[in-house]
Amino acid sequence: MRVLFATLPYIGHLYPLIPIAWAARAAGHEVLVATFGEGKDATRAGLPVVDIAPDRTGRSLFVDFVAGHPDLVARMEAGDDSEYMEGARFGIWGEWLADSAVAHARSWRPDVVVHERMAPFGRLVAGALGVPCVRHDLGIEPGALAGQLRHMAPALARHGVPGLVDDSPWIDIVPPSLAPADRDGWPMRPVPYNGGAVLPDWLVAPTDRPRVAVTVGTLVGKLQGMGVVERIIALARKVDAEFVLAVDSHDRAKLGDLPPNVRGGHWLPLSSLLPTCAAVVHHGGSGTMCAAIDAGIPQLLLPNEGATDRPINAAAVVTRGIGLACSPDDVDAGVVRHLIGDHRLRVAAAEVRAEMAAMPSPAALIRRVEALVG
Repeated sequence: MRVLFATLPYIGHLYPLIPIAWAARAAGHEVLVATFGEGKDATRAGLPVVDIAPDRTGRSLFVDFVAGHPDLVARMEAGDDSEYMEGARFGIWGEWLADSAVAHARSWRPDVVVHERMAPFGRLVAGALGVPCVRHDLGIEPGALAGQLRHMAPALARHGVPGLVDDSPWIDIVPPSLAPADRDGWPMRPVPYNGGAVLPDWLVAPTDRPRVAVTVGTLVGKLQGMGVVERIIALARKVDAEFVLAVDSHDRAKLGDLPPNVRGGHWLPLSSLLPTCAAVVHHGGSGTMCAAIDAGIPQLLLPNEGATDRPINAAAVVTRGIGLACSPDDVDAGVVRHLIGDHRLRVAAAEVRAEMAAMPSPAALIRRVEALVG
């Protein structure tokens, strides 16, 4: 079986696909990742990649969208949540990527397409080639493609599937107690993938006080700066804990001198760092949220305005009792002390970790994909 994985060029979109792509390879299937820009990082996970947009990057998608669709940008900034606006950005991006994606897919001839929920060009590829399709959702936020496909109408017509609808099965990586009751996806345990690294000695050595990881993911620092991290650094002296900044060397260089109880300068996989921590402070991204659940630790989410999934994640985490949330401007030493010291948060985090561990593995999901192909 040949499995084509389709993703936008963002680490937070690619990394959740890596475990199921590995599972497909381990089951003896051929795998190809259709992406571009930073998405080509899949090669570091041992996966072959086809570059469907050599002249584009993740940043250029935003720049070109703002330049080409100022009317839509204005409506988004005004909070327009009308049916027309549903999926506008991802659908227009899908329109731009569709022709190349279909051409590469026709050459490789996949038996099935698995695409992350913000890459609707994957659904188009499956429809154009007449093969099954599976949508891989990335978190709690619903992943319906109807609005995205509506904005891809010209591409759908060009490739002979003008009536294409969002009727494919989908993979749900959210533990049951965090998800709405009416979800009908294929449950799958989100196995954290964050790349590899040589771990420093201090990471595996015993520590005499709680360790708190701090991260803003792979996109927030580039688009919105390091303000959240700077705020945590400023309050660190007031908290009896060791803080570890999970940032790369480029972002570390922006932060200046650090207090004695703050470590930085090394990028570390969250899957290695978080199990050594008492808690994590982060931007609210789905990947970090799931990694914290997998580690069984409380989390403090600091979602910025304008990010649709992060406030949803924050609300779910607080409602389930596995963490706290506030705006980046409101975080202070008291909030972080609460995060570290509240026993109820740790108990609830352990409960949801057990839920996640009981979900079907990526290997089990590949068997469902095999059955879909027949």
